[in-house]
Amino acid sequence: MKQTSNKTEEDKKLKWWQLSLLGIAGTIGTGYFLGSGLAISMGGPGVLLAYILAAVGTYVVFDALARMTAEHPEQGSFRSYAKKAFGSWAGFGSGWLYWFSELLIMGSQLTALSIFSRFWFPAVPMWVFAASFAAVSLLIVFFGNKGFDRVENILAIIKVAAILMFLVIAAVLLTGWIGGSKFSPKVPLGFKALFPSGGIGLWSAFIFAFYAYGGIEVLGIMSYRLKKPEEAPKAGRVMLLGLATVYVLSIGLAVIMVPLSAFNPKESPFVLALSSDHLTFIPHLFNGVLIIAGFSTMTASLYAITSMMITLSQEGDAPKVFSKKWKDKYPFFALCLIAGGLGGTIMMSLWLPGKVYEYITTAAGLMILYNWSFILLSSRKLLKPSLLNGVKRWLGLVLIATAVAGTLFHALSRPGFYISLLIVSLIALSDWIVQHIRNKKDSYVMGHGADEQTHEYHSLPGGPEFRIKGIRMRKNKV
Repeated sequence: MKQTSNKTEEDKKLKWWQLSLLGIAGTIGTGYFLGSGLAISMGGPGVLLAYILAAVGTYVVFDALARMTAEHPEQGSFRSYAKKAFGSWAGFGSGWLYWFSELLIMGSQLTALSIFSRFWFPAVPMWVFAASFAAVSLLIVFFGNKGFDRVENILAIIKVAAILMFLVIAAVLLTGWIGGSKFSPKVPLGFKALFPSGGIGLWSAFIFAFYAYGGIEVLGIMSYRLKKPEEAPKAGRVMLLGLATVYVLSIGLAVIMVPLSAFNPKESPFVLALSSDHLTFIPHLFNGVLIIAGFSTMTASLYAITSMMITLSQEGDAPKVFSKKWKDKYPFFALCLIAGGLGGTIMMSLWLPGKVYEYITTAAGLMILYNWSFILLSSRKLLKPSLLNGVKRWLGLVLIATAVAGTLFHALSRPGFYISLLIVSLIALSDWIVQHIRNKKDSYVMGHGADEQTHEYHSLPGGPEFRIKGIRMRKNKV
């Protein structure tokens, strides 16, 4: 019986290439399908360089997280490592940074799904679509994830198939086998054609390149499921090489097939590139796939922040009510809080329909990078020091700092930077309050709690003795 159980456990373990494929399928979402258009319009065709550099920075973060997972397996992953490296304040900050980053990612995805839906129904307000998608996703998580893992696998296959479909059809259109393309293909040559906005434009677009790789911290958590945990860095290398190749090829084809002036944050660059008089159904088909892909990643994010909220609540970093389950089954209270956050996103869609995607996507990308900085700094404390690891760590931190600073130089991304600062300030203030209360409570227990927290009392010859939390103390007779 035990042998059968061990065999079952072994069957659940992943090979390194399986983790790579899961990473590729799970990372690709609306940040790539829609956010790439925003990056191209800001940075020009040369934004491909930003995607390559972002892949390097992302790999450094994944490598650090994977090695910490292999050497110090922890259920809370990056949050536990931050707490172990710097103390409880860092665990609090890292957990809430992740929670808010995922909430903003969901807001960005809701906005993207609304934009895709308006491709068919341009007269319907964005907030109507956002509210509908949010309600369906909340219901799915509320009633549990039974069977959803299988659906997620199917949706992941659809996403990868959509990218392959784009590459094949784009190649067919470029070779002239099928005519009627909406735009005339043109390869951008020369510095001015590649970087029409100069270095500042490329710098400002850097954050959106990083955003397209968001989600690797979840793979760091999954690394413990590998049959050979030491192969996690190899899985990360293959995953990010695959992602970078897909991004560069597809975006490269898009900038050849579509003039720079046509790119905009309201349409996917891939739908624009596939526009053809002879393939009128293809943009509609691809748009449907984008909605499916975006909804799957949004619902996965909702699962992640629901679990994180319950964990934060159970460990005292959030009000206890959010770890309670209605009828001991449904995470009603945690979902109510999340629904409130999503409600704020929907209200932004109503008030700022023209700019909400840019603002929320920038803020979400920045929150991801703040958390990645925590991961790199934690690895410095928890991993054995070496020159190579030190160089990689500093390279990652410099790339992250460069992307963060770049958001200040463009009118579309600057508000997102201020939103992220506001959230970080609120987290820091809450963290200070929580740690202050904990320190006062600990001081009170150490100073006065002994006489008040008597658990066992025995009369002994030398005087009364009582036991408090395993400490034996003797009270002398007067």
